[in-house]
Amino acid sequence: MLKIDRLALSSTVLVTILILTNPDLLKSQTKEQDMSQKRTGVQSFKGGPMTLRGPALETGTAAPDFKLTRNDLSDVNLKTYQGKIKILNIVPSLDTPVCDAQTRRFNQEATGLGDQVVVLGISKDLPFAQKRWCAATGVTRVETLSDFRGNFGEQYGVLIGDGPLNHLLARAVFVVDQNDRLVYQQITPELAKEPDYAPVLEAVRKLTGGK
Repeated sequence: MLKIDRLALSSTVLVTILILTNPDLLKSQTKEQDMSQKRTGVQSFKGGPMTLRGPALETGTAAPDFKLTRNDLSDVNLKTYQGKIKILNIVPSLDTPVCDAQTRRFNQEATGLGDQVVVLGISKDLPFAQKRWCAATGVTRVETLSDFRGNFGEQYGVLIGDGPLNHLLARAVFVVDQNDRLVYQQITPELAKEPDYAPVLEAVRKLTGGK
């Protein structure tokens, strides 16, 4: 067996050897680099600049897995909704007028989309607050999920990285198909404004056959 004197090797050669002998190391490093990405010019807050953390996702690729928490404090991931069409309704906080209106709108639209479609309302609000909001508003067709201890924000590139809303989620909507493929995404240009609902619903109806 060839013996290598590691003290005589440069750090570059050592890294190369480590990667060749452990391919998972490269995957791990790449993932960490993606999570640490900072993107500007994607969304503003009341006209001011804002930074988002995490990668820019590509439509048509596999949706990233995630960990989110239900109102009962149990955790879910992407596989929990396998076989379903998923609308990911992402808001900074349900206790704000625009987020309230957006989630109510998807709750209303969900009634006509069929049982094969699930709407997941995702925010950094605590599960207790989400449960209280649903009870107060009568929202039953949107399952609220909390990212308070998960990794969704960075996985989907919607974690706010600066300013007064630092560490909350940006306003966005993603559609993930039955095979967990990302088929549509919309990060609103302005955080303080609702998304354009028409293209979201069109993307969903293409998956359901227009039903």
